[in-house]
Amino acid sequence: MRFQQKHNFNAKSGNFFLFLILIITLTSTTSIFSQKKYVVVIDAGHGGKDPGNLGNGFVEKHIALKVALAVGEKITNSTDVKVIYTRTKDTYPPLWKRGEIANTSKADLFVSIHCDSHTNNAYGAGTFVLGLRGNKKNLEIAKRENASILLEENYQERYKGFDENSVESVIGLSLLQEENLDKSLEIASLIQNNFVSIKRNDRKVKQDNFQVLRETIMPSVLVELGFLTNKIEGRYLNSTKGQTQMATAIAEAILKYINNLKINTIVATTDTVTPLNITETVIDYKIQIASSKKKLATKSYNFRGLKGVHRQLVKPYYKYYFGQTNDYEKVKGFLKLVKSRGYKSAFIVAFKNGEKISVNDAIKMQ
Repeated sequence: MRFQQKHNFNAKSGNFFLFLILIITLTSTTSIFSQKKYVVVIDAGHGGKDPGNLGNGFVEKHIALKVALAVGEKITNSTDVKVIYTRTKDTYPPLWKRGEIANTSKADLFVSIHCDSHTNNAYGAGTFVLGLRGNKKNLEIAKRENASILLEENYQERYKGFDENSVESVIGLSLLQEENLDKSLEIASLIQNNFVSIKRNDRKVKQDNFQVLRETIMPSVLVELGFLTNKIEGRYLNSTKGQTQMATAIAEAILKYINNLKINTIVATTDTVTPLNITETVIDYKIQIASSKKKLATKSYNFRGLKGVHRQLVKPYYKYYFGQTNDYEKVKGFLKLVKSRGYKSAFIVAFKNGEKISVNDAIKMQ
């Protein structure tokens, strides 16, 4: 009897310890695959002393705020999204502050919402990413949005060298966010496709130098909901129906973008894992000189005499790169060379074992 009792106790103890091991294993596994909280900063353009444009008596700052809050409300239903607003009332955060909010919160995405204006009866919705490829019409839009700087205290020091009438100031000489361009283009395309799906006139994804985008260090877009100077479009954007439709289009695009990030993201954990196979990490630097849907022959006559340009398809764009080295100081020399040939918007990109990573991460790895 005692033997049987002891045997039963050992069996139960064994089962108990197996149960504990199972719980510990499941807990560890859960921590490895725990969900990342994606931070989205939504910026309602203008506000407070800056009304934005007042086409046909409609007020841009009010429409932008209503759409921004509606976008935030729709995406907060997702358990892995955290929304931060640059403003929730009729206040005026300066442009640098909007960027600071996004940067200090380590946001994964920044979306700035505006309404457009024009001297004629233009209409339709467009989405902008940071870049130097804007044409004259885009330049005028950028000048209008950047003019908010002049309402800020001490703007001369904060935006040293800025001149609202200078092409150089508006187009800019340094693009702090260029390495996020691919992701910015991705979310911009998703937003624009959703606008088209609700029968909005497609004004395409475009690039230009908006100061609010220059202040951020993550993928960022600026959305122009439509033209208040067009009476029909102004009434639509000022209506509950119009604001709901536009907010839904933006929100669904954001959630799809985040879902794409999930598929391609490994969540960091506190667990230490020893790899079974250790492979050499190879870091390469290149200069991206162009991004286009056009497939060009990589001949020197197409690239202002530059030899050794190579092309890579990152759908739907072709990326054109010059040079390749694992020496960061050397690649800076390449950058000076291509800029001297007229590629003022060229920038350094980094690759780890053939996969694109941020330049900062590459420098840290080395």
